[in-house]
Amino acid sequence: MPKSIVIEPEKAFAAGSIHFADIPVNAYRKSIREELAIYEHDEFLEIWRQMCAIREFETILHQLKTTGACRGITYNHAGPAHLSIGQEAAAVGMAFSLTPDDHIFGSHRSHGEILAKAFSAIRQLSDERLMAIMTGYRDGAVLRPVERAYNGSVKELAARFFVYGAYSELFARETGFNRGLGGSMHAFFTPFGIYPNNAIVGGSGSIAPGAALFKRVNRKRGIVVANIGDASFACGPVWEGITFSAMDQYRTLWDPSLGGGLPIIFHCMNNFYGMGGQPFGETMGMQFVARIGAGVNPEQMHAERINGYDPLAVIDAFRRKKAILERGEGPVLLDTVTYRFSGHSPSDASSYRSKEELEHWQQVDSIPAFRVRLLESGAFSETQLDQAKESIQADVFEMFKLASDLSVSPRVSMDSEMIASLMFSNRHVENLADRQPEVSADLEKSPRVLQIRGKVRAAVSDGKPVPKMKMFNVRDAIFEAILHRFTVDATLVAFGEENRDWGGSFAVYRGLTECLPYHRLFNSPIAEAAIIGAATGYAMEGGRALVELMYADFVGRAGDELFNQLSKWQAMSAGQLRMPVVVRISVGAKYGAQHSQDWTAVLHHIPGLKVVYPVTPFDAKGMMNSALAGTNPVIFLESQKIYDFGEIFQPRGVPEGYYEIDLSEPSIKRRGKDLTILTLGPTLYTATATADILKAKYALEAEIIDLRSANPLNLAPVLESVKKTGKALLSCDAVERGCVMQSVASNLSQLCFDDLDAPPVVVASRNWITPAAELETMFFPQPEWLLDAIHEHILPLKGYVPHGNQTNGELLKRTRLGV
Repeated sequence: MPKSIVIEPEKAFAAGSIHFADIPVNAYRKSIREELAIYEHDEFLEIWRQMCAIREFETILHQLKTTGACRGITYNHAGPAHLSIGQEAAAVGMAFSLTPDDHIFGSHRSHGEILAKAFSAIRQLSDERLMAIMTGYRDGAVLRPVERAYNGSVKELAARFFVYGAYSELFARETGFNRGLGGSMHAFFTPFGIYPNNAIVGGSGSIAPGAALFKRVNRKRGIVVANIGDASFACGPVWEGITFSAMDQYRTLWDPSLGGGLPIIFHCMNNFYGMGGQPFGETMGMQFVARIGAGVNPEQMHAERINGYDPLAVIDAFRRKKAILERGEGPVLLDTVTYRFSGHSPSDASSYRSKEELEHWQQVDSIPAFRVRLLESGAFSETQLDQAKESIQADVFEMFKLASDLSVSPRVSMDSEMIASLMFSNRHVENLADRQPEVSADLEKSPRVLQIRGKVRAAVSDGKPVPKMKMFNVRDAIFEAILHRFTVDATLVAFGEENRDWGGSFAVYRGLTECLPYHRLFNSPIAEAAIIGAATGYAMEGGRALVELMYADFVGRAGDELFNQLSKWQAMSAGQLRMPVVVRISVGAKYGAQHSQDWTAVLHHIPGLKVVYPVTPFDAKGMMNSALAGTNPVIFLESQKIYDFGEIFQPRGVPEGYYEIDLSEPSIKRRGKDLTILTLGPTLYTATATADILKAKYALEAEIIDLRSANPLNLAPVLESVKKTGKALLSCDAVERGCVMQSVASNLSQLCFDDLDAPPVVVASRNWITPAAELETMFFPQPEWLLDAIHEHILPLKGYVPHGNQTNGELLKRTRLGV
């Protein structure tokens, strides 16, 4: 919302019309003579070899899946195999002119694309660089089986290395690129510019823009290609990724020296089918995917529809579109027409299409068609082409045999804890770049910094409460940690809704606008999938992202990106990728059913995410510092109830200097001997009020422990406390059913069974919608609820009269009714 962009009613209401330019369709019409003048003789042969290699690679897979054997080699390939047989020309054409600095992202049907990109990189890299890559990647684990008794050229060795590594990955072998943890739909190899493929349809559509963002922000060479299918253009994250990529601000508000629009091509592998549905004529209405570009920006995304059965037409298009991106005029949309002969998967009987249609496409198969063109040119003989084809087929088959041989290519031991060790990278990295961070002002003179410097850093001073306006609060604590990391890590960017100018939805970023250039702090579209997806892609490329979802209730809008992308890639890459992303999520109150939900349990349930929920200024600063110095995805929950709270648990207040807090450690906020009260989130303050009542009226000393983290969680201090008191009450603001505290209570029952005087009791919010602000006391836990639970289930309180119904009978009734 920059004030420099003025919205004028006269212009907004002016009469006129919107004009669209023609979108080229299959415009490539060069003759074979013209092509002979463009390409070297060996380049034609290389295109031919690559297409044949991809066909052979997937034909072997098809035979394995349909017959269980290939040319005498029996093998049970239990995993998936979404084949692209028929699409070879589109894959080779896409990759042929890309450099290793150009990065591709793909889909579940991307075997051909990764092979083509690998062959392209091998062709361009020096022998020395190729050997360094192969010997250095996983300490040569993929190379060793391939290089034994091989005496060919380095480039031929590299091709065999890649085919072998790809097959090994598909077959879940230790010698796969990612130790078999990625598999068929997730194979990738970053040294050749091949970034993750994605099993989720359209998954790369929201992630690849983050990779392009990294290149712009960090001034890196190359472009990014998102290879996705035609059906994926019905997916919300794809449209959000396109919108994120096409933001005007890259060219109107950012430093021009960064290069302008994002360097990304949304490349549609248009094979006319999404599983068994037909986007053309059935499940979608645009008929031409290229038409979508007209609705994105005035340049219409430079959209074009091209013949994907002609590798030279695809190469030509990519060369032209790459030049557009290098001028800073991205993004680009390419609609590449192709066709898969194979089904969605080998179990697909193709009942949704006719035999005649399939045969018609097989008659124009790109591989024999390209052979005819080469022969007609007079530059190649049948013998040359046949020898090239037979040679590459032999190499591919030999690498298949090697990868399928368990004695050479073993799997990870079934009793291994390797996957557990890969869920989190747990590195501490101050700066992910080798340069100084860019700032736009003297931070010491920032009005917000000066304002905070004048505040009292505790809630009580000289025995008196500090006035709210003079008190250092949770909002200030988070700001200090974020500002520090911006001055240390040159790659750090922050984006989300209302991040700049407004100061963030709840003013945490107030003051950052004056300190940071646009490309380090910027507003995104209201597109939660794009926000988290872009952060994921940015991290894959080597950067650190701090992104914000305005409310926890919006987590569902970014569900795939949080649950299947950000959380998974460290482990699926076998540690090759790190995910230094902090996702700030505000947990609402006073805003009703769709803006006041605590979804900690949903996030806690997802393997691969660290989920923390600090509610004091001391904890918020220390935990944000730790999150921003680490290399893991951290969900950083912030309660709107307590942004203005000061520090009441640390007598000396919040230190001005830098410090970190272990993200797994609970914090004992008050010592006691009679009862342990565990909290997560703002119920810490409810528990404090409850403990005050217990002490004043019943002479009971409650020990209060704020978990601060849902995952990871060190239970040792909790167990020590519960074993001391013999009693445990747990409380949080999330709805009771399935909340994090239920999991903790279950663990306590198992680990402290002999020490407990009564079962652990959970008091959480009602299993309802969150009501209006005026009714919230009937929904969120109150001190009286905690007292009722203690009296009813843990420790009868002398003379106590319950305020509500916390009996077992009431629990049974609510469970039966589902409320």
